[in-house]
Amino acid sequence: MMLNTALEYRTAYLLLGGNLGDRKANLHQAIKLIAENIGQIDAVSALYETAAWGKTDQPAFLNQAVAVKTKLSAIDVLDKALEIEKVLGRIRKDKWGERLIDIDLILFDEVVIDIENRLQVPHPQMQYRKFVMAPLAEIAPDVMHPVLGKTISDIFENITDDLEVKKL
Repeated sequence: MMLNTALEYRTAYLLLGGNLGDRKANLHQAIKLIAENIGQIDAVSALYETAAWGKTDQPAFLNQAVAVKTKLSAIDVLDKALEIEKVLGRIRKDKWGERLIDIDLILFDEVVIDIENRLQVPHPQMQYRKFVMAPLAEIAPDVMHPVLGKTISDIFENITDDLEVKKL
């Protein structure tokens, strides 16, 4: 099955994270590669330090949200993000495990996508994770979640996740 490649610009919201190596440099390099391979960087959040989520016996993460104007389709954005992870040395071992870099496609305009075992947009767990919602609310407070029908800031203000997320 071939997916249409978008001809007009769309906004892809990505969440970057990492907890190994020079975390700040890794995020900076990821943003540079996103600009070169995915599209024009429209907004970048501050850095947020977060205790590890899911698998907690590992170093703290740095997270950052990025809005990118792109002509790529969502699946192409995902594929480019995975290529960037590889270029930066990402090795997939454990789910929720330590990583040099992680790039997740969180939102793609107001589109809902469900390609089994490949891509779900909006990210199905975003509204439960403060480490996603804090940086996203900073750069996209008025963006509507296409499934929940609430703005990102509304979701963030009512989140029940008590994980400590510290803006740097």
